[in-house]
Amino acid sequence: MSELALILIGALLVNNFVLAQFLGLCPFMGMTRGYDTALAMGLATTFVLTLSATLCHALFHLLLVPLSLEWLRIVVFIAVVACVVQLTEIYLRSLSPLLHRLLGIYLPLITTNCAVLGVALIVIGANFTWLQTLVFAIGAAGGFTLVMVLFGAIRERLEGADVPKPFSGAPIALITAGIMSLGFLGFAGLAS
Repeated sequence: MSELALILIGALLVNNFVLAQFLGLCPFMGMTRGYDTALAMGLATTFVLTLSATLCHALFHLLLVPLSLEWLRIVVFIAVVACVVQLTEIYLRSLSPLLHRLLGIYLPLITTNCAVLGVALIVIGANFTWLQTLVFAIGAAGGFTLVMVLFGAIRERLEGADVPKPFSGAPIALITAGIMSLGFLGFAGLAS
């Protein structure tokens, strides 16, 4: 049980995919102009990341390994991620058209989010069990959502702040992301 807790904390804080491993930066910079869109994108990515990582793990161990087709893992994983994203988009379009319009082009771009594919490849490389894969995916997705929401809230506050003209817009966002990354490096002490 403590091993699962370490995997969860490690993926959530210590090895955060956005701020420590620099994966998933496109939605991090593009969808965090406000708290609401950051939360929506984080939750959509959480669903896709968790489901695709567990499906990829199952397909790898139940289909690719027995057939000695491990070399096809990247192609199969990309197909799984694309299918999960399409199902998520169809579901969101029918459930909440407003949320679907709010996420816009960034929802299909989850397919190309390297964090989603990265989690699937990392769990296979680490030889995790299915339960460990689920916990790792939840931790990675939770860390992604946490960072998205925090950065979205900070960027909302920065809109009303008195920022020097040369730093307004993207420069202050990148400086803020760097400071957040330094803050998350402080969690590295939890690993020892």
